[in-house]
Amino acid sequence: MDTLTQKGTEKSCPTAVFLREEKILSGLRHYTPDKWKAISVWTFPGGRCDLGETIEETLRREVAEEINITEFHILCHLGDFPGAKEGDTVPLFLCSTRQTPKLMEPEKFSEWKWFPVQELPENFINQDIRKHILSHL
Repeated sequence: MDTLTQKGTEKSCPTAVFLREEKILSGLRHYTPDKWKAISVWTFPGGRCDLGETIEETLRREVAEEINITEFHILCHLGDFPGAKEGDTVPLFLCSTRQTPKLMEPEKFSEWKWFPVQELPENFINQDIRKHILSHL
């Protein structure tokens, strides 16, 4: 997975799709009007690269910050997708863990929930990613 060792940019947003017992972990994120939109949408753990970070370093940092999971396996790269913000790229990775996710940023998320794969919510942040998940997992 060469993508993991690449340096990210300010437009790179590595994201983890945690799969456990045919369920996917998703968090309900709340965007406020002072941000780029005022909505609540379901999303996966992940986020923007900091200067000098590799894709893997960002993925592991963001997962720890958002759901307090520090031990997980990156199983495969599911592809790169356009982000919700114009110009962003989302390298998407299928991951597994035995740890239990914890709500770490209540100012951004109201909950993290395991969904059966085919029941991933309609109000998902990125419809291209949602469609890919529904057709490939």
